Amino acid sequence: MKGMNELHSLNPLDGRYATVTAPLREHFSEFAYIRGRARVEIAYLIALSDLGIVRPLTETELDFLKDLSENFSLDDAESVKDLEKVTRHDVKAIENFLRERFARTSLLDTVSWLHFGLTSEDVNLTAQAVSLTEARDTVILPALDEIIAAIAELVREHAATPMLARTHGQAAVPTTFGKEMAVFLARLKTQREIIAAHLFEAKFSGAIGNYNAMLSAFPEVDWREFEENFLTSLGVKANPVVTQLIPYDNWLRYFQALSLANSILLDFTQDMWRYISDDVLKLKVVKNEVGSSTMPQKVNPIDFENAEGNLGLANALFEQYLRKLPVSRLQRDLSDSTMRRSFGEAFGHTLVAFNSILRGLGRCQVNESQLRSTLEAHWEVVAEGAQTILRAAQVVSAYDDLKSLTRGKKLDAESYESWVAGLSVEEDVKMKLRTLSPQTYIGLAKEIAEESLD
Repeated sequence: MKGMNELHSLNPLDGRYATVTAPLREHFSEFAYIRGRARVEIAYLIALSDLGIVRPLTETELDFLKDLSENFSLDDAESVKDLEKVTRHDVKAIENFLRERFARTSLLDTVSWLHFGLTSEDVNLTAQAVSLTEARDTVILPALDEIIAAIAELVREHAATPMLARTHGQAAVPTTFGKEMAVFLARLKTQREIIAAHLFEAKFSGAIGNYNAMLSAFPEVDWREFEENFLTSLGVKANPVVTQLIPYDNWLRYFQALSLANSILLDFTQDMWRYISDDVLKLKVVKNEVGSSTMPQKVNPIDFENAEGNLGLANALFEQYLRKLPVSRLQRDLSDSTMRRSFGEAFGHTLVAFNSILRGLGRCQVNESQLRSTLEAHWEVVAEGAQTILRAAQVVSAYDDLKSLTRGKKLDAESYESWVAGLSVEEDVKMKLRTLSPQTYIGLAKEIAEESLD
């Protein structure tokens, strides 16, 4: 389209959110996919030379290959696309591009070794496994780490800030705001470890995974050892039991781990939305921003709402991968190929959500005065502790007495003290009951919150 810009984009990831998702283009764009496969082909040729199958390469030739690999350009990718119009095969187009580039150099005699003994999926899967690894390490994990750090700061600052907790949405017993945040912190840190430790699988074993072609030409070579060493050098792991495809179980375990992290953050965004609604959190006012086209007073939690929507879209894609990718007819069919090209969308929505959460956290302030006033209005929330103290003093009717006093009712400090004063129990028991208050009945919340920071 003439004059096309991001306003013409069909997908908001390349339009409205183009700036946020830009780092992922380095790993999941069509250009990145072409470049990644060219890099695999070049690395394979060098490995064959190191193995002694291809003649030794000169320093000049190695420098040429390194430059072609590292500085693969948009013009190079467009040349590949032009060749693909003829071949109607994307991997063959890359091979032909390299043949053309080699033809003008001393590497002309090595062109027969390009793509030697391989099937397209050896190259495709390896390139994508490398992209998944690099995108995780350079984009996804740093963004997740920023969220973890921001939540950790809330835990650190508010580990001892008492607040009313709710179960079934109803006033329950006091906790601290930091402890509530610590639950999310601990969950995210666990998922972060799983995500970071994941090692992606690929294959380099030919058309049906048996090394048929390589073994027929060079039966003396241990091709399984070669595959393992070659893929390890690229930062991925060889799966030795495959067909033309790898089973996608390994990749799916990573998607599940990231999807669970997204679900934890979905839970987090909904809680933050509720805290803002209940005035537990206040949003900083940004000059010149507008909260409503008609209600000038509004400051909306739009960042958490945006994150919620994008997390849902990301996880919908991850769930579709889980449904489809483990299933392949016989050796393979091409229905997985188009789905694999959509990985950038799942990670794009994830990254947009992460960015929105971080921006939302940067605008939140804990409304401590609101927390105090809410607790003071709900002295009935110490009923749990009070009945437990009485049961320890062998008051058999303790639970029923507190139920009669508090169920469906609100108590204030004065009415609670009046109730304690009227009890027929020892004075030391009354002293224990008087130590209870909504502000102090927080158990080990502070300690648990602080321990989550370790």
